Amino acid sequence: MDDESLSTILKAASDPTRRAILTLLAQQGPLRVTDIHSRFDMSLNSVSKHIKALERAGLVKRRTEWREHLIEVDMGPLSLIDAWFAELRSIWELRLEALDGILSKEDPEDDRPEPDRRTRHRRRA
Repeated sequence: MDDESLSTILKAASDPTRRAILTLLAQQGPLRVTDIHSRFDMSLNSVSKHIKALERAGLVKRRTEWREHLIEVDMGPLSLIDAWFAELRSIWELRLEALDGILSKEDPEDDRPEPDRRTRHRRRA
């Protein structure tokens, strides 16, 4: 796994506005920068900077059709995140299995019969 690429992707996706742009593009398909800008309460320059950060991370691609620049989501880099989470899951599964093994070992005290509660608390008449 390429740690630098993973870090770039996670850093780009850490911003709420960028995540909102990714969600918008995933739901709507390719959009012009001005269409994306119309959905946010910020300057066109700020939206463009967010898009550039997503482009550097490989999460979106820009394509030109005639005079229009369309931005589209690229889900490919998300496989790095999936692989990283799979590693974390496997580590935790191993740790939980080890813990389960420890907990499932019989404790010698567990083999003793339960005390008869009826005889223990009997009062003498």
